[in-house]
Amino acid sequence: MSREKLYGWGRTSPSVAEVLEPTAEEVSSLLGSSTHVLSRGLGRSYGDAAQLAGGLVLRNSAMTVMDTIDSDGTVWVDAGVTIDDLIRVGLPQGWFVPVTPGTRQVSVGGAIAADVHGKNHHVDGSFGHHVRSLVLATPSGTITCSPTDRAELFWATIGGMGLTGVVLRAQLQLLAVTSDKVIVDTTRFTNLESVMHEMQSGDHRYRYSVAWVDCMTTGATMGRAILTRGDHADRSNDERQSPREAKIGVPFSAPSGLLNGLSIRAFNELWFRMAPKQRRGEEQSIGAFFHPLDGVRDWNRLYGRRGFVQYQFAVPDTASETVVDAIKLLAESRVPSFLAVLKRFGAGTPGPLSFPMPGWTLALDLPVGPAALPRVLDQLDSLVLEAGGRVYLAKDARLDPATFRAMYPRFEELLQIKRTVDPDTVITSDLARRLELIRK
Repeated sequence: MSREKLYGWGRTSPSVAEVLEPTAEEVSSLLGSSTHVLSRGLGRSYGDAAQLAGGLVLRNSAMTVMDTIDSDGTVWVDAGVTIDDLIRVGLPQGWFVPVTPGTRQVSVGGAIAADVHGKNHHVDGSFGHHVRSLVLATPSGTITCSPTDRAELFWATIGGMGLTGVVLRAQLQLLAVTSDKVIVDTTRFTNLESVMHEMQSGDHRYRYSVAWVDCMTTGATMGRAILTRGDHADRSNDERQSPREAKIGVPFSAPSGLLNGLSIRAFNELWFRMAPKQRRGEEQSIGAFFHPLDGVRDWNRLYGRRGFVQYQFAVPDTASETVVDAIKLLAESRVPSFLAVLKRFGAGTPGPLSFPMPGWTLALDLPVGPAALPRVLDQLDSLVLEAGGRVYLAKDARLDPATFRAMYPRFEELLQIKRTVDPDTVITSDLARRLELIRK
């Protein structure tokens, strides 16, 4: 056991806890103590969801057993197995993860707790839609649950931010593929309205779709974008190779202010001009299409010691104007966003803290530093709330309790389920304390 300062990927809200890397067999006894406990994967949630000040954090890195993939593509894995592990083992056998976020460096336990999503949510849903069963350690004992057995606990755990128990194992349904390549179409759009129209009318033709949006332009070119959409190549004779390891890394935090309005505006101009106006049928590797940032280790250090906020929200189709208003707000406030990603969402899960909803999701990387940033974030909260939307808790670092309750009105359902397996509130987190989700 060691005492560590733990950060989210945004590096904005650290806290100190005792950290242990137990085996699955040791977890149950640790949950029987009076100490507050929380499970943690690879620390890729951006805010304070995987932190517990003054408590005991159980890192799942010692739980790495992956069973043989069955002929139907189902596989049992320990919670510490990563998406990277699944791809490296599964791809040569013709299997791919059904859902992947923008990094492979996420544990299965973390993917379940955050119910991660990718470029294919409009077709395949989130990670939780492909979990067939899971084994959950709780203070009341170890429980196996699924969509048909103890379903309420199962769906409360999917996207439950680790508050219902410690995931030990999970059975996943993988996706059959015949190639390690993706066939990609790329189109450049001069404004936000045109790219949103194309996504709404044409995304159904592709399994994967994502748009990079420039939040630094105003007027007629506000929200100019690069849309990339694709599907797995169908080539039965292909040799399927796993993605390569990162060759470069960021060894230390960059000087604060390196990513500012001027540098980001220059980067965005270059990025937009380099993209083709239209290119169809380009062959890209799995790594290049799904996880381009994994090519640079510790890229979050580029934001400097003050870190950055990733603000991601979802709004229904009827509130598409909220996306326009949000980007207009950023552009006019001159709060720089280094990375803005726009995607289409399908339905969420039955879970009480499920984030997705049919409509739109926009994710923004906002360096800490500009004086206007807190005000702009509060204004974004108001826009999202008025539209009937919500903020993604796995990215959140600063929501207040009242706003959280308005965005997630079913939170009491989670608490009711939690009381049945954790009546003494052994399991909690910095995020749960900040949002007053758990009062103790």
